[in-house]
Amino acid sequence: MRNPKVEWFFNKEGQWQEAYQELRDIVLDCGLTEELKWGCPCYAQERSNIVLIHGFKDYCALLFMQGALLKDPNNMLVQQTANVQSARQLRFSEVEEIIKSEAIIKAYIKEAIKNDKAGLKVVKKTTTEFNVPQEFQAALDEMHELKMAFGKLTPGRQRGYLLYFSAAKQSKTRMERVEKHIINILDNKGLDE
Repeated sequence: MRNPKVEWFFNKEGQWQEAYQELRDIVLDCGLTEELKWGCPCYAQERSNIVLIHGFKDYCALLFMQGALLKDPNNMLVQQTANVQSARQLRFSEVEEIIKSEAIIKAYIKEAIKNDKAGLKVVKKTTTEFNVPQEFQAALDEMHELKMAFGKLTPGRQRGYLLYFSAAKQSKTRMERVEKHIINILDNKGLDE
């Protein structure tokens, strides 16, 4: 059933509006509940988010929250970046692609619903499995209070810092990032807080 709180997303101006509407019709036909989360239409089963619709400059997409569990016989699922562990996207650059792929899209949605009902979840890497850049490790070794504060952060905050520090290609940039964020870590704050 269409949720009036989500209508603004489909009624706003944009290049993907027709594609969004096609995706919406397909998803709603699979029996999911329409909600607004993260500024996007999100489709849930009971309390579990299954899929959401979003768009970018070059494509619009259906993002499956536990997409890594899907079998993907059509080799259509995309992992946005190497660090995304569970979500996967079906990407479309034309409305016609969506129309032609309706049966396939529904099959992916139905599999995602079935996986959710079975309680399946992607087993995510633990923080200890992420690379600790040597610049940050040196800071942790030098400052006991930093090491203690980092250890008290939630795993998500820890991963956020590790990924951000590691993303810099040059050692100088990694060191600048570490130095800039030491105070936030000591204040028990996440990367963007």
